[in-house]
Amino acid sequence: MRPELWELALFNASALTSSVSLVAEGGGFHAPGLEEFFPSAVLFAGTPFELNRIMIIRIAVSLLMVLAFWLMLRGGRLVPTRAQSIAEMALEFCRKGIAHDILGKKDGDRFFPLIAVIFLTVFCMNITGIIPFLNISPNSNIGMPLVLAVVAYFVMIGAGIKAQGGGAYLKSQLFPAGVPPLMYIIVTPIEFVSTFIARPVSLTLRLTFNMIVGHLLLVLCFAATHFFFFEAGGGLFALGGLTLIGGFAFTLFEILVAVLQAYVFALLTAVYIQLSIAQDH
Repeated sequence: MRPELWELALFNASALTSSVSLVAEGGGFHAPGLEEFFPSAVLFAGTPFELNRIMIIRIAVSLLMVLAFWLMLRGGRLVPTRAQSIAEMALEFCRKGIAHDILGKKDGDRFFPLIAVIFLTVFCMNITGIIPFLNISPNSNIGMPLVLAVVAYFVMIGAGIKAQGGGAYLKSQLFPAGVPPLMYIIVTPIEFVSTFIARPVSLTLRLTFNMIVGHLLLVLCFAATHFFFFEAGGGLFALGGLTLIGGFAFTLFEILVAVLQAYVFALLTAVYIQLSIAQDH
């Protein structure tokens, strides 16, 4: 595809993805830029309480999560309803499939609420990327993944200090057992960066970049579809069918990514906590 056609394919996504804007000056289209991921305020602009589109989605998803689980689990029955079964399956997966598998039953039950909240929050925030009229995941903006990573980070450190004591925790993390003393000159800085810097950074960036890439892939596919169907004309109409199929395939793939990224985030949180509370033998 020639560069100008590539550009037009991106430019014309607004009708299907709400992700591209028509620019009045010059009569042309401009590809989505960073301003899409850092949008201007749409409510209460100019006040300390201004909200942009991504903030509104975050608030709406959070409220809907609380409301949905309250409705599904209120008045729990011995023989669960369908809604109660769905909620219990999700929570049981977090408890046994992540918390117990990584931390064991005792510690898994202690940290289960955190792991469940992280898994469900990341998933629900991710899935908005394929919901019409929302069309973007709040996790494609670094703020939400950073908050979740910081929470996991401080819980990890707090759990380690509580389990081992401050000095013993730092020793276990920075001075691994079985390493020759002279090697600590090299090993200790590496362990410090790996434990106290790389972990929260990797949690944040992995989730953010996956959501950004998924969003841009959908923009590309549906923008190209719109272009081939309504702008290009001629023999390029058939290509629109291919890009439409590609967009549908990527939409299904984004559902898988939404679940997978939630699982990876929750799983790594549990692993980091386990590494903090485990004592060297």
